[in-house]
Amino acid sequence: MPEKTKILPRDTKTAMETITPCLWFDRQAEEAARFYVSLFPDSHLDKVVKATADYPSGKKGDILSVDFTLMGRRFMGLNGGPYFKFSEAVSLVIPCEDQGEVDRYWKALSAVPEAEQCGWVKDRFGLSWQIVPTILYRFLDDPDPVKAGRAMEATLKMKKLDIAALRRAYERGK
Repeated sequence: MPEKTKILPRDTKTAMETITPCLWFDRQAEEAARFYVSLFPDSHLDKVVKATADYPSGKKGDILSVDFTLMGRRFMGLNGGPYFKFSEAVSLVIPCEDQGEVDRYWKALSAVPEAEQCGWVKDRFGLSWQIVPTILYRFLDDPDPVKAGRAMEATLKMKKLDIAALRRAYERGK
């Protein structure tokens, strides 16, 4: 029978207060974290941890991990070595209120043009992002299946999502 999970009192502060995504990098965790926090509001570098001993992908004194916050959500970047790569199986969604935000994030994050599709980009570290106008969720959730279908069809034809074109397709089918 498995051991019972120890439940900590709610006021106990631990290093991991909630589920925190860990992003595996070869050796660029700090560079990536600094880049990401420069792009998003309510973002900051929290902690850089250096290895206290040699480890499989580095040596004592190398940066082992970086804790950072993006738009209020905590992340960890791990310098784990070249053993694992990011894939599109996991992506981070950026909700955008207007075309200016879509364009800004697209310009900053898109580093692999052949990976662009339906609002998805891949950054220079290999991490996939979905840059999505928030209005698209409303279009796709419309109770009128014809309007929602037109919005979806338009989305599938785009690389970077164009709010005006999505709206036209949704409203008039053009």
